[in-house]
Amino acid sequence: MRDNETIIRELYALAEGDGLDMERFVASFSDDGYMTNIPTGTTLKGRAIGEAIGGLAGAFPDIHRELFQIYIAGDVVIVELAIRGTHKGDLFLPSGVLAPTGRAIDVPCCDVFHLENGKVTSFHCYNAASVMAQQLGIG
Repeated sequence: MRDNETIIRELYALAEGDGLDMERFVASFSDDGYMTNIPTGTTLKGRAIGEAIGGLAGAFPDIHRELFQIYIAGDVVIVELAIRGTHKGDLFLPSGVLAPTGRAIDVPCCDVFHLENGKVTSFHCYNAASVMAQQLGIG
């Protein structure tokens, strides 16, 4: 079986703009697995997880996650990273759709994953949404 760090590194690769594979991304989660965007309080399961990742890649086709540090504690993986990309597509926000601004983002983030039997059971994304809003000129 692959180790937890490898599983998470592969998960990030599936969400990159040039390697986006929503089906495999979603398949990396257990049947009850979920993703929570902590700033918005939104929790997603199943196909909705892939749609959220795909929506972000649609707004930022060159999206890249720069992984700075990965910490492993048994079945918990914590990742310090930055989400980077250029806003070239519609970005769907709770307040409405933001048309492309052409601006670059560099958003600090910390992700916490829990795994069981090689599958993600929970993914909590602590992203600096206010930083992204400011960089896009809406904050």
